[in-house]
Amino acid sequence: MYLLSQQVLRTDASGMPLEWIDFREAVRMYHLGQVAYTCGSPLYRVHGGYNAITGMRSVIEVNSIVATQGDSHALMKVRGNYVPPLNNQTLFARDAHLCMYCGVRHPERALSRDHIMPLSHGGTDTWKNVVTACKRCNNHKAGRTPEQAHMQLIAIPFVPTHAEYIFLQGRRVLADQMEFLLAHFPRHSPLHQRLAPRS
Repeated sequence: MYLLSQQVLRTDASGMPLEWIDFREAVRMYHLGQVAYTCGSPLYRVHGGYNAITGMRSVIEVNSIVATQGDSHALMKVRGNYVPPLNNQTLFARDAHLCMYCGVRHPERALSRDHIMPLSHGGTDTWKNVVTACKRCNNHKAGRTPEQAHMQLIAIPFVPTHAEYIFLQGRRVLADQMEFLLAHFPRHSPLHQRLAPRS
């Protein structure tokens, strides 16, 4: 069994990834009969109270992936022109914690958000205009464009799809959850290459 901090991947009944939930929320959904089916590996076995008549104790087994019924509001996110909110944690995850200038992987504390077209030059704080940069490279680039600073980007920034964004938000994503999410990434997603095992 896993630590209680291990996240459960929630999907809709068609298998579209929706969000990460904790074990308490998963147990609540099981209890309310909102779980359509489960897949993935068993994560938790949660024991409840005893039945006064039979003396049997209730048990809920929570899997790593839980498909639930309903939730049309969440479905809006996976269709159309959904743009996930931009924050440093998911930006750094999108770029695999690599500085997009020097190509070196760094711990999160050594990374920063760089605006390719600086805000002072009319650039925007959007997914396609920001990359992960180590603080050293970001300081060197300063308020210039990469061309002005004679710095080369190693990858083109992109807007994550909803499924990609859910993956990027995950903490300790299990192998079965990873496989499930990868199947929902666009075929051309840069994350396929970034997540490939390094030799």
